[in-house]
Amino acid sequence: MTLWRGKDRLILASQSRARQMLLANAGIEFETVPAEIDERAAQQASGLSAPGDIAAFLAREKARFVSTRWPGRFVVGADQTLALGMRLFSKPAGRAQAAEQLRALAGNSHELHSGVAVARDGKILFEKVAIARMTMRRLTEAEIDAYLDEAGAAVTSSVGAYQLEGLGVHLFEYIEGDHFTILGLPLLPLLAFLRSERLIGV
Repeated sequence: MTLWRGKDRLILASQSRARQMLLANAGIEFETVPAEIDERAAQQASGLSAPGDIAAFLAREKARFVSTRWPGRFVVGADQTLALGMRLFSKPAGRAQAAEQLRALAGNSHELHSGVAVARDGKILFEKVAIARMTMRRLTEAEIDAYLDEAGAAVTSSVGAYQLEGLGVHLFEYIEGDHFTILGLPLLPLLAFLRSERLIGV
């Protein structure tokens, strides 16, 4: 049973398991085609510095890149940035960098900017950026070590060294924003667009 009404399946230009899970749970038929672009080089070339602008730009670039290679198909691109004030974070390279990120975030509020875009034949048809504000509780060195021990290699797969849908939930005191935005895909506005194109049946 599927709610998808498109002639062809949607294409998700992302390898993110969280984004794939969100689409699958929503009953959307899709296939994954990663966008083979150098994100950091594209970001630097863009000259953008605001986290929301960067997320929107990279979401557009991913969607556009894949859509030019799959004619006639609707392609979803997505990206997420984490900002603590003016400081932008990238995925930690290892445990030491993950610990450093957690020390910086602990006791503070940071923002996740999640961008989504839909393209077809190289043309952007829809885009949206949503924001979640995350307040991490104060953490002792012992708590950081215990978390890193338990979370293992997973800490290097997410910016900020946490995955809220997993053990990362223990790090937080307060959250403002929807779950979809936190997982990196503003799902409700995306579904509204797909519905407007008569691609889903509800």
